[in-house]
Amino acid sequence: MPAKRLAIAVALSFPGILASNADAQTITIRIGHQSMCTDTYPAGVAIKGLHLLEKYLPHTGKYKGVSYDIVWRNYSSGAPITNMMLANKLDFGVMGDYPLVVNGAKFQQTRDARSILFSMTAYNLDGAGNSIAVPTSSPITSVKQLVGKDISVPIGSSAWGMLYEMAQQAGLKYSDFRVSNQTPMVGISAIAARKIDAHADFCPMTEYMEYKGTGRMIYSGAETKIPYLHGVVVTRAFAQKYPEIVVAYAKAVIAADRWIAENPHVASKKMAAWTMIPKEVLYLYFSQGGYLTPDPTIKAKWLDTLAYDHGLLAKYAHVPPLDMHQWVDASYLKTAYQQMGLNYAKQAGTLKNPQGDTHMPPQIWVAGKGIQQYGTNAAMFQALGKLTAKGQDIDAVYVYDAQSGLKMFGKTAWYVKDGTSIDAYLTKGEALREQKEKGGKVLSYTQLRAAA
Repeated sequence: MPAKRLAIAVALSFPGILASNADAQTITIRIGHQSMCTDTYPAGVAIKGLHLLEKYLPHTGKYKGVSYDIVWRNYSSGAPITNMMLANKLDFGVMGDYPLVVNGAKFQQTRDARSILFSMTAYNLDGAGNSIAVPTSSPITSVKQLVGKDISVPIGSSAWGMLYEMAQQAGLKYSDFRVSNQTPMVGISAIAARKIDAHADFCPMTEYMEYKGTGRMIYSGAETKIPYLHGVVVTRAFAQKYPEIVVAYAKAVIAADRWIAENPHVASKKMAAWTMIPKEVLYLYFSQGGYLTPDPTIKAKWLDTLAYDHGLLAKYAHVPPLDMHQWVDASYLKTAYQQMGLNYAKQAGTLKNPQGDTHMPPQIWVAGKGIQQYGTNAAMFQALGKLTAKGQDIDAVYVYDAQSGLKMFGKTAWYVKDGTSIDAYLTKGEALREQKEKGGKVLSYTQLRAAA
């Protein structure tokens, strides 16, 4: 057994060998999270809103009589969380895959300080969640039309890495675009004001713009086929002093993921109340067939993905080396699974393929009545026509891309209608290619609604 895992196992079995907290009546737990990054919610917003960490924190042994001061600090991206952790002002950090890698590498660049990746939150196997958006009225429909154009992106984020992948796949170079660094909220404002040709970002910024009617997706990270991940890191100093608290945090992530998966409709409404992200956007991410699969386990494929991400960061952003074996440690999470009576190995071996969602039933979120689903897109449009004819308000319509299985807002999708069959596609170009191959007529959401 590796030394660090042996130390954890011994500490959990015989907590008395750790420094006693008999004289310390309060333990402060400082957590950096992101209320505007959907995939961090199972380890941030949901745990905070449901008070899950409080539920699992230890109160026996060396923790008997101890009280806890949980400090939540909200950030717009992962980079400032890493800076605060390095400055010993945060103990835990919740962030996306690229920022996680930077976190681990920067800690390992120091003489003694280290961080530990001990849990994931959720994932999309193909990379959906990262995307490129243009203003709604923009004539741009493909990434090749962005050559020589101004694209903003949070530099160092997973969306930034997606730009390199996108350029390579399209036979272009990163230098073909005029790339600038913008935070998510600045990018959203720039798109709305048409001050930038395109903005690349992580979840759920493009979908937020689509919902608001200010932006339109022209490229999904799902095309890269590089998994989109988020996770939680803790400083090694904190983990060594309080391993039981790290296990408690892992239990809270497990519980939050299960809560979201069991009733995404209720979860989306509650999380919308805790953030400024609309419930309709959150449902697009967390519902069955949505962008994200809640799952805290650290899968073998994720180690390959994070190593790939590090290679890109090292090449283009001069990020220092990262010893993955020293950084990643699933033992805290495995202990949490065991203590909760759950099977870690089974969950770690499970992967959700988004392409299995191509035939998922479309849905209408009827205002005040919840989610209704239909057997086909044609049946959904007929029902939508009847509902609106009666004056019923509609919160959102959801359909699935016929090729990738990507869940989309119905109003932003393009459709190919062939007789009574209606298939949905992410972009107009995708729909036109399908029409050319199989026939039919390309229609917008508005045109199909009028026909219905």
